[in-house]
Amino acid sequence: MAAARMPARKRDWSWRSQAFRGVIYQIVAIALIAAGVWFLAHNTLENMRVRGIQSGFGFLTQPAGFDIGEVMFKYDALDPYWKAFLVGVANTLRVAIVGIVLTTILGMLLGVGRFSRNAIVRGFCYGYVELFRNVPVLLQLLMWYLVFTEVLPPSDAAWSIGGFLFVSKGGVQFPVPEWGVGQGLAAIGAFAGLLLALWYRHRKLQEFEKSGQLRDTFWPSVAMIFGGALVGWLVGGAPTEWNVPKQADVMVEGGVSMTPEFMAVLLGLVLYTAAFVAEVVRAGIASVPLGQTEAAFSLGLTRGKTMRLVVLPQALRVIIPPMTNQYLNLTKNSSLAVAIGYPDVVSIANTAINQTGRAVECIALIMLVYLTTSLSTSALMNWYNKRAAIKER
Repeated sequence: MAAARMPARKRDWSWRSQAFRGVIYQIVAIALIAAGVWFLAHNTLENMRVRGIQSGFGFLTQPAGFDIGEVMFKYDALDPYWKAFLVGVANTLRVAIVGIVLTTILGMLLGVGRFSRNAIVRGFCYGYVELFRNVPVLLQLLMWYLVFTEVLPPSDAAWSIGGFLFVSKGGVQFPVPEWGVGQGLAAIGAFAGLLLALWYRHRKLQEFEKSGQLRDTFWPSVAMIFGGALVGWLVGGAPTEWNVPKQADVMVEGGVSMTPEFMAVLLGLVLYTAAFVAEVVRAGIASVPLGQTEAAFSLGLTRGKTMRLVVLPQALRVIIPPMTNQYLNLTKNSSLAVAIGYPDVVSIANTAINQTGRAVECIALIMLVYLTTSLSTSALMNWYNKRAAIKER
């Protein structure tokens, strides 16, 4: 006999329904918030009009009229304000992206080093964390800026490392390949190798789930990436031209230069945030039951493989959420770069405010930039958190 179907529940639209009341309350709350935002915006614009203060974003199309000392693409003082803001956003993203990568590497090494059997390594990692996380980040930025501008030699007597790397008050200069077809094909080959490595790793993990036999995927993946880059380089004619910096009479010429302001911001943020990341990694590793490590040792795994294949994958579910907070803090702390003259979006906005008087608009643009970068970072890390989560069978 077929099972009797449950009658479909009809939605109760009366006030006695808790679900209906919940919908009404949410609509009322949204309406009140929208009314509050409109009231504040209307009052602000009206007060500015009464006082003769100009408003609106029309100034973004006007010529900026000021130069920017550090740009990632072509910019001129006659370009409009929106392009100046774009330069500031690019400089902010440059610090944030490079800083997140370096912070992750350094923080992971320090966090894992807290569990080293070598007392010197453990003591160094502990001392690093306690030193850098207890000194305000602004003081660290100022300290590194003073090191680059006061301690290092002038540009006409730069310290040379191997005749290729130069360090001076003018910043850091190092060689870079002359970009051409060969370098472009090498980059495409490396990307293709990365996709192949991801596919290879996915296949080996599927085989591991079926057979229980785990094969190392790290070195084959590295070989695929470098192999793809090598093939692209050879197809492109195997170019060997490099733009090498050289010491001139007044300054170092050639190569790629990283200014003292950029280096100070990058070092300060990386060294400061890595101390917190190290504690996040340490807490995640400590959360893995000791029995997991003992079981791995009983199977004959080395300490390195146990950490990489057993402990860290389980610790990720504890590490990733607070790690996201540290990435957000690093991105937002980059706004302190204005204190040492690095032309990020805050510095550009300050200059625009002084010239145009559009304080509300410029501050709104700053808020929009940091809100967008923070939400994008959170979305990416949430996606990775779902991928890394341990799924119960």
